[in-house]
Amino acid sequence: MSSTYWCEWAWLGGEQVAAAVAIRVEGERIAAVTPGVAAPPGAVALPGITLPGLANGHSHAFHRALRGRTHGRGDRPGSFWTWRDRMYELAGRLDPDTYHALARAAFAEMALAGVTAVGEFHYLHHAAGGRPYEDPNAMGAALLAAAADAGIRITLLDTCYLHGGLGADGSEVPVRGAQRRFSDGTAGRWAERVSALAGTPWARTSRARVGAAVHSVRAVDPAGIEVVAGWAAERGAPLHVHVSEQKQENEACLARYGGTPAEVLDRAGALTEHTTAVHGTHLGAADRALLAARGTAVCFCPTTERDLADGIGPAAALRDAGVPLCLGTDSNAVVDLFEEARAAELDERLATGTRGHFTGAELLTAATEAGMRALGWPAGRIEPGRLADLVTVGLDGVRLAGTRPEHAVDAVVFAATAADVTHTVVGGDVLDPSRLSAALEELSSLLKIN
Repeated sequence: MSSTYWCEWAWLGGEQVAAAVAIRVEGERIAAVTPGVAAPPGAVALPGITLPGLANGHSHAFHRALRGRTHGRGDRPGSFWTWRDRMYELAGRLDPDTYHALARAAFAEMALAGVTAVGEFHYLHHAAGGRPYEDPNAMGAALLAAAADAGIRITLLDTCYLHGGLGADGSEVPVRGAQRRFSDGTAGRWAERVSALAGTPWARTSRARVGAAVHSVRAVDPAGIEVVAGWAAERGAPLHVHVSEQKQENEACLARYGGTPAEVLDRAGALTEHTTAVHGTHLGAADRALLAARGTAVCFCPTTERDLADGIGPAAALRDAGVPLCLGTDSNAVVDLFEEARAAELDERLATGTRGHFTGAELLTAATEAGMRALGWPAGRIEPGRLADLVTVGLDGVRLAGTRPEHAVDAVVFAATAADVTHTVVGGDVLDPSRLSAALEELSSLLKIN
């Protein structure tokens, strides 16, 4: 099947946008891009500025149920660790049906915000007490089905989680409470389960794939990390891992293993060009150089890192070291990749007292091409051969009214919000906003579980 879109403006890379761009789609891929032409007969008009589809490099869909519910007086003073207790309480209440409905709403919200691919960091595997469901991949299948319902691509980053953390003295803490649902017991059993998931029909579509994740060096020992890294390498699959999100994590890792989380991962063979380190808030100079040498990307999630008081990550220092940067919404406290993009620059301004660390084009690349690469999708640019994933931002709303072509990239990055998205196209198909909104309407009753 073929179709043609005609874009009033389109971002084709760099700091400028092109006018009157025809994009011809064959199957799910872009076949031709022609700027400066009249709308071809039958073309679907996309008024505004059209960008490559946005990539949400790191999501925990079930955290969406916590939005607005961890800021009360009973949660102050708080930290990542006190927030985590609330997250565990929520995790203990979900089953495959409620997980599917909650994830479908979260993914629908992403689609409405212009996200065409999500990296779902999935560790809520089993039933209460760690007992496997009759289908041990029932929870993963629920996520794959939810993404299909929302119409977006998903890289299900099935996560190995073996320990409850590292104690102050570096000792391994057993899983307890809701954490039992996360653990397969051993890395070998994790590999058996995720191999079975990767072979299911839900995981073998043009819009779904299964990757691997190590929750963190707090939750998986070096021998287990080697197993997960080996599984991913054998399949050419993306490998993601939480890295240096907290100072306490770094300190415990040094006490236990005599190295930083990045160093421990590298010794286990887990840092490659297919690896993405999530957060990286407290990466030192040596860690940044190590990631750059291995070609490992870093996924920043600024709205969550602010929400959890994690700190301001070294975005500019990572870029300067040669580390690719992508972006994610993590806890989904906010689902807005434009906010995540500008936050990488604005947080640097707060930390340094100076402006202009990133160009608008660099930030849009982090939200598109770099994120798609981290998730294993040949998308993120409007050019022939790439997947036909597009998002159009309207220019007639209050935030972008009066935008000129020469300022459009910066205007989108620093002023647009998810509410300015007018069209989301995945594989050449325009997603239906009314159907996506219907999935969101179920949230109010669903969130009574919390």
